[in-house]
Amino acid sequence: MGNIMLHKQKGFVFKLSLLTSLVLSGYAVANDTQDDLPLEKIAVYGQHHKNYITEEAQSATKLGLTIKETPQSISVVSRALMDDFSLDDINAVLESTPGVTVEQIETDRTYFKARGFDITNFLIDGLGTPQNSGSIQGTLDTAIYDRVEIVRGANGMMTGAGNPSATINMVLKKPTYTTQAHASASYGSWNNKRVDIDVSTPINNEHAVRAVFTKQDKESYLDRYETDKTIAYLAYEGKLTDDTLLSINYVNQQKDADSPLWGALPLYYTDGSPTDYDESTSTAADWSYWDNSAERIYVTLEQNLSATWVAKARYAHIKNEQNSELFYVYGTPDKDTGLGLTGYASRYDYKDTQDLFDLYASGKFELFSLEHDLSFGISQANMDFNDQSLYDYSTGNGFPAMPDLATWDGIAPEATLVDKPNGSDVQNTQRSAYVSTRIKLAEPLSILAGVRYTDWETKGTAYSVVQTRDDSEVIPYIGTVYDFTESLSAYASYTETFVPQKELDINAEQLAPVIGKSSEVGLKAQILDEKVFVTLAYFDAKQKGLAVAIPGSSPTDTRYYGSDGINSDGFEIELSGQLTDDLSASISFSNLSIDGDELVKDYTPENQLKMAATYQVPFIDGLTIGANYRWQDSISRVQVKDPAGNALATTKQDAYGLLDLMATYEITQNVGVTLNVNNSTDEKYINSLYWEQGYYGAPRNYSLSVNWQL
Repeated sequence: MGNIMLHKQKGFVFKLSLLTSLVLSGYAVANDTQDDLPLEKIAVYGQHHKNYITEEAQSATKLGLTIKETPQSISVVSRALMDDFSLDDINAVLESTPGVTVEQIETDRTYFKARGFDITNFLIDGLGTPQNSGSIQGTLDTAIYDRVEIVRGANGMMTGAGNPSATINMVLKKPTYTTQAHASASYGSWNNKRVDIDVSTPINNEHAVRAVFTKQDKESYLDRYETDKTIAYLAYEGKLTDDTLLSINYVNQQKDADSPLWGALPLYYTDGSPTDYDESTSTAADWSYWDNSAERIYVTLEQNLSATWVAKARYAHIKNEQNSELFYVYGTPDKDTGLGLTGYASRYDYKDTQDLFDLYASGKFELFSLEHDLSFGISQANMDFNDQSLYDYSTGNGFPAMPDLATWDGIAPEATLVDKPNGSDVQNTQRSAYVSTRIKLAEPLSILAGVRYTDWETKGTAYSVVQTRDDSEVIPYIGTVYDFTESLSAYASYTETFVPQKELDINAEQLAPVIGKSSEVGLKAQILDEKVFVTLAYFDAKQKGLAVAIPGSSPTDTRYYGSDGINSDGFEIELSGQLTDDLSASISFSNLSIDGDELVKDYTPENQLKMAATYQVPFIDGLTIGANYRWQDSISRVQVKDPAGNALATTKQDAYGLLDLMATYEITQNVGVTLNVNNSTDEKYINSLYWEQGYYGAPRNYSLSVNWQL
């Protein structure tokens, strides 16, 4: 029951390690303007008996390469998988992705990790900016995305600053040149109501539009927690001339949360024993709220320069806002009384704006009677954010003594949040220039090489601390692919990233950036008449130079040194595709070993197994059943140590697996119903030990949806 006790189950996992997978790739090709693109023929499952294949992924390079041609681990979560198992937000999508750990530390703030490092690079259609922190606040709904691409390892060629973890690229739905319409209405546990509408139509042969609208209102298994979410998306695509294509995308997302978690539950008592609350227990006050809004505009102009060369100019304007009044609970409770905790109220307002520009050209050239690929470009990102925190130190309501959480009803005195205003006003600018090429040395052997120059500048203040840094770095990338046959290839790659730092060393000089390095070797194969895709990858990643406070340094003038950092290595085995005419599956197993940071090592799963499958029942026309299973081994976190460094209190989470089930029945060619059962075995588990606090995942729950498509 996931009740914080440590039991390794490696033997079971390693017996299954030969099965593994590439998470379901591909999407339904319905846009007749895409017919001429080179597509990699990987058959994977979807619903409603449609044919799904994987196209080239643009998250690792801008050379138009297929996944098989790219010397790096790439997974694509298709629209089919998202629809089949109701993966309605990016958290649920990444939970089903090989090698990715979702650190759900609060209801409305999540961190993601891969290969031992935080994921800090999130792209939209290949355009995005790295973040100082990898947290996603308010959750990202997937209704507007056609697929999600995940490139594991460092990806400096595409993103510049960041960690050697992974890059998440969310690909927006595009207008189609045939009229399509889809609508879905669902109802589930805890009064979960959701409506999705997706309509696309051509204006004429050269212009098309698409609109998506989603509305979701739901309560929760957590006491008092409710959310109200609205997403609107508009997309236009059209030919200005025979060689010029313009696309415009607009996104507006609003998520309002009542009584959200800020922080979570205490995980141990004063005697060092573990707490064991009911899954519904929450530390949120009944008056607290956390509202998130995002507005984004993307403009792309694509110009064909010749039969084999194209230039793209892209601009994006992004605005994110948060308004919240939150209630945090801290301390260590007594095991007998549950007392000893203190509340902490705060108002937090946040706003950031980003202006992004990217201009590049890509194409082919001939040399020594072979065809090669080349891409080069420049980009700039201007990122400004400001926030403010307010407290109540005056009325006595800002830090109330708490009753036992097991019986608390969420009623807390309302604080007057006007005291000690403090916050940030920071401007970041990232400028980059890059070039990459694929050279074919012979028909079976190709070399992929590139370099990216990135300059990062920061100005401003954050909570009374001056934020000034100016770093530049040249980031190399090199890889090779050797095709043994048309269906089997081997690859190797090396790439880097960097993260600027503001901390000062003993000589009052700014520390050098954190350098991330990632190397990888692997095999990729298509078998069973190219209906099944198999990959095997071994990786080694390192992050060096992370700031660590010098022992004895003054608290008012702390100095730092660059540490040796974290080193991780491991392997990933993946298999996905159509195993029989009726059965399709995706299986992945990932193994990770971490050195250099015991805390990160303890709370990061060493082994993960993820499997998804659907079966079209042959003797019941229109019926498809499926299962989605995620397993991870045990994790822990040392909470208290004695002066000698011995653990006095440790939180432990057993290995556990979550099994989701689904069934879809097509009543007619246009109307179907889908039943989803999540956590069908009703497993009790802590979502994450990324922080000292944590809370439980959702117990067994259900949803039923009615789907209509034109």
